[in-house]
Amino acid sequence: MQTNVKEIIEITEGATKILVPCGSMDEKVPPRDPAFFNPMAKLNRDFSIIAYSAFWKNFQGPKIFLDGLSGLGARGLRVANEIKKTDKVICNDVNPSAIKLCEKSAAINNLQNFQTSENEVCKFFNAYSTKNERGSIIDLDPFGSPTKYLDCAIRATMHGGLLSATATDLQVLHGLFNMACKRRYSGVPVKTKYANEIALRLILGCICLVAYRLDIQIVPLFVDNAMHYYRTYVKILNRPAQEDNIGYILHCKLCGHRSIEKNQSFSCELCNSKIDIAGPLWIGKLFDKEFVKTMLEEIPNYTVSNRCEKTLQKCLLESDMPGTYFTLDEIASKMKVAPIGLEKIIKKLEMAGFLASQTSLNPTGFRTNCKINQICELFAN
Repeated sequence: MQTNVKEIIEITEGATKILVPCGSMDEKVPPRDPAFFNPMAKLNRDFSIIAYSAFWKNFQGPKIFLDGLSGLGARGLRVANEIKKTDKVICNDVNPSAIKLCEKSAAINNLQNFQTSENEVCKFFNAYSTKNERGSIIDLDPFGSPTKYLDCAIRATMHGGLLSATATDLQVLHGLFNMACKRRYSGVPVKTKYANEIALRLILGCICLVAYRLDIQIVPLFVDNAMHYYRTYVKILNRPAQEDNIGYILHCKLCGHRSIEKNQSFSCELCNSKIDIAGPLWIGKLFDKEFVKTMLEEIPNYTVSNRCEKTLQKCLLESDMPGTYFTLDEIASKMKVAPIGLEKIIKKLEMAGFLASQTSLNPTGFRTNCKINQICELFAN
């Protein structure tokens, strides 16, 4: 017998009380009626709280958070309640039932810095796209792709502000529907062991291309991913980009060689085989080292998952590493041996004079400037 989704219960996430439909907590697929809430996205929201607090720590200007697709307001409620430096939060959604729940949750938490809006997302952002009206943090968390909202979201972000965007159209970003990916993200993926990094770079590439058109520069600060979402955090600067960070990932499925390049190439530099090309996409850094350090410093101030610190420690290690990563299974398959331990492979690479670190994007992944043929040679001896 199915739970009546119209029953409302109170939960606590972080330090915030949130009213949610009962069905959201005990049904396999959270219902959209009367409002959507995904309890599995708690880690996503935990990272957001840490990231927003880190961003506002030394921010000079009004600390205004605009949530364009808030649902019942879980993220915005936590920002208003838990980040004490917040000046104002405005949660917007087109669903009146979601907004009513949002307002009731705000009352339970006695929030004085919280407002709601019931409007179509771009109309909402357009209302805050003029000087002195923009938000310092903009959140975009849609069902599926965020790309149709990027233009208005960027316009609503003040100079030096932060735009955070989520994508959940994983099949498109993983290469099952390449034409759909090209339409949405202006680039195509390649099916690889590091497909999640390609997906994140496609999202960042699309944000960058929209920003280019508006004479705006983006600076990625942090990326996050789990089984059901990809999330990017970028700083918005109202000036033309200082360098071009759009290019391609070239991947050889025969020998496993991969590289990040400004221009396309059609043959592998190691084995001369035909290569697959992912992009156009973002080829710059995914993490800002100083920002990740600040996120780590903010963790003790909040009630968040222990996974946050473990993940951020890996982000710190890989922030200066080359793009794309290898996996233990990938190397073992090439060498036709059992997988080598992650710590052992990193230590041996470093002893051989190469850069190497774990990656936050895969529990068995590692980054290095050593090419795949050199890795195999190193461990064959």
